[in-house]
Amino acid sequence: MSKEVHVFYGNGHGKTSAAIGQCIKEASMGHQVIVIQFLKGKDLDEFSFLVKMEPQIKLFRFEKEPEHFRSLSLEAQEEEKKNIRNGFNFAKKVVETGECDLLVLDEVLGLIDYNIITAEDIINLINLRSEDHKIILTGKNLPVQLVDHVETISEIIQIK
Repeated sequence: MSKEVHVFYGNGHGKTSAAIGQCIKEASMGHQVIVIQFLKGKDLDEFSFLVKMEPQIKLFRFEKEPEHFRSLSLEAQEEEKKNIRNGFNFAKKVVETGECDLLVLDEVLGLIDYNIITAEDIINLINLRSEDHKIILTGKNLPVQLVDHVETISEIIQIK
């Protein structure tokens, strides 16, 4: 498996599904996969089937509120930001320890949009990885600062 950072971004639907497809592909080859989802609330129904794929694929969410981040009151958002930062710090630890072959940070780019982390935080995380580890990032917007730090960029657009 080659070192690669892949981004799925855009206003279309299917970014997470594309990333999960890559997870299944990697797991089928015997690789360890960790998925950390951000900004989706605590509800795991959409991808609860991934639990059946443990231990090859492990799914984590650090948010406590059932609602999506943007639906929360400002006070609840501030509390949830702490939980989200804990999730991002966990991602850094996963990269540092080489705990998996593929790390998916689903909706991590949205954390920049909400000023929870910066593009520089993601660049620092990317720079921590070893030669044989892959990272997939998803979100609506791709900050220009990240372009030179990733190998593959896939834009998912809604045509109709």
